[in-house]
Amino acid sequence: MKLFLISGLGADRRLFNKLNVPGYELVHVDWVEPESSDTISTYAQKLIDTYDITNGANVLGVSLGGVMTVEISTLLNLRKAIIISSIKSADEIPAYFKFFRKVPVYKIIPHGFYTAMGGIIKPLFGDTKGKAGFLFADMIKNASPAFMRWAMHAILYWVPNPLNAKIYHIIGNKDLIFPHRRITTATHIVNEGSHDMVYTRGAEISKLIQSILNEEVA
Repeated sequence: MKLFLISGLGADRRLFNKLNVPGYELVHVDWVEPESSDTISTYAQKLIDTYDITNGANVLGVSLGGVMTVEISTLLNLRKAIIISSIKSADEIPAYFKFFRKVPVYKIIPHGFYTAMGGIIKPLFGDTKGKAGFLFADMIKNASPAFMRWAMHAILYWVPNPLNAKIYHIIGNKDLIFPHRRITTATHIVNEGSHDMVYTRGAEISKLIQSILNEEVA
């Protein structure tokens, strides 16, 4: 059985290097270049079409990938929809989104800055030392500036649809990007978990994922 994996903004498939989910084929959903007119919903449909995600699939997303997973769950009847370090409803959208809607600085940032800002913002994501810190900075460095700019705009103006399926939500109580205090319906709260815990605490997160996937579908 397949488990589709969608990484976060500025990240790539290396984010999942520490996951171990026996019995499942891990299928990496790499970002594709968006059209300027794409919304989260239309982009989610592109991922469905590109990677042949179908009804009954298992999809897991981290951060922006979690938002895509939520959107995919409104377009398909998924077996399991799992989001990590992410949000799933309007109530969970952090307050700082309002600021960046009013002051859209991401629109005037030079393209080259997007790939150079890993060292500046990586403390927000968690472990900034050793391999984890290097990996994060390197993923940002190799990200598409055009995609980064589009994604920032798209997520800021995302209007979540009412959920029509269960979302398994794993959040860390030390997440600085999506504070867990706004997420009142998480299925799993990881103590001391940061935004990048899918990598830095891969063994623990793998066990949570495995337990979710092994649950009987209602």
